[in-house]
Amino acid sequence: MSRILVIDDQQAIRRTLREVLEYEKHTIDEAEDGEDGIKKIKEGDFDLVLCDIKMPRMDGMDVLNAVEGCGVPIVMISGNGDIETAVECMKKGSVDYIEKPLDLNKLLTTINNALAAKTYENQSKPYDNKTKFYENKIKPKKNETGLKEDEIIGNSPAIIAMKNLIDKIAATDAKVLITGENGSGKELVAQRLHNKSHRCNQPFVEINCAAIPNELIESELFGHEKGSFTSAIKQRKGKFEQADGGTLFLDEIGDMNLAAQSKVLRALQYQKITRVGSEKDISVNVRIIAATNRNLKEEIAKGNFREDLYHRLCVIEIHVPALNDRREDIPLLIDHFLTRISKENGTKRMLIEPNAVQALSKLDFSGNVRQLHNIIERLTILCEKKITLKDVEAYV
Repeated sequence: MSRILVIDDQQAIRRTLREVLEYEKHTIDEAEDGEDGIKKIKEGDFDLVLCDIKMPRMDGMDVLNAVEGCGVPIVMISGNGDIETAVECMKKGSVDYIEKPLDLNKLLTTINNALAAKTYENQSKPYDNKTKFYENKIKPKKNETGLKEDEIIGNSPAIIAMKNLIDKIAATDAKVLITGENGSGKELVAQRLHNKSHRCNQPFVEINCAAIPNELIESELFGHEKGSFTSAIKQRKGKFEQADGGTLFLDEIGDMNLAAQSKVLRALQYQKITRVGSEKDISVNVRIIAATNRNLKEEIAKGNFREDLYHRLCVIEIHVPALNDRREDIPLLIDHFLTRISKENGTKRMLIEPNAVQALSKLDFSGNVRQLHNIIERLTILCEKKITLKDVEAYV
């Protein structure tokens, strides 16, 4: 997996993050202040940095300034969250900003998004040095499941039924709610719906509601006017305007705060949005596709999600089955990943013994297709010419 540096002056925070991230198979290094963190970033080879803002000797903002241009994505952590600080972190190069106390599910989502974006950015640099970290243009891209664009691999009854439903409703403008566990491939369903629709030549814009701080979600969705808040130095279009004529994919919508939910509901009702700091309505024409790993009916009962928004979003519901519920597709996915990884790396396709496939098919995939892809990628790196049963037992 990835090598992550945790910079925080609180030993308890560092210990907690180490335990959580090592359980997710990441390699963790620690620094107790900004000065030590800068030294390790410059000397080490990290895939991601988690950095606290308030620290003695040298704080997180100083770290951002000192390592600007290093190419390592940095996620800032703060116990004093406010929109000005979040915007300032983003301006200085941070890829995201999360608040204490840490929501571990949100933290893991943020880390996965940052690592996936870094992987895509590295793959794209030889072709386009203007690629930006959170670019949302239509292009083939590797997502967290290890598949590309709208590839949905499988011949199980559940997958065939899901594909048939997608193909049936894709040509309509019906709003769709995609449900399923993390890593099951909900984004692939959204992309397939868009690609098979009459909007396929228009933008497909995605926003991960769990990865955007509450203070920034409205600006991200609806845009803002110059001077509407500190550091709003110019007018900015939000995701609704960027997706005009096309499709807006609201991923992990169950994590959206109630204030933003209210404004999204208004946008769906009237096909109009208002930028932060403005009173002018802007008409938009977008198809909304939403996704969540939460049970929204339970969230409604808890008061965390608006029932009227749920009914607006859930005209059609598509459930993505967990990998544990379609084990007959695992050999197909393994074959697909071996071929894909060899093409991406320019190497000869790795062979795998049938008993190794059988062993992999019996595993518990709590991380679904994403977890299987990571396992296959790990095996192709660690094995020589063939993946054997002994390799599976040793490395999985």
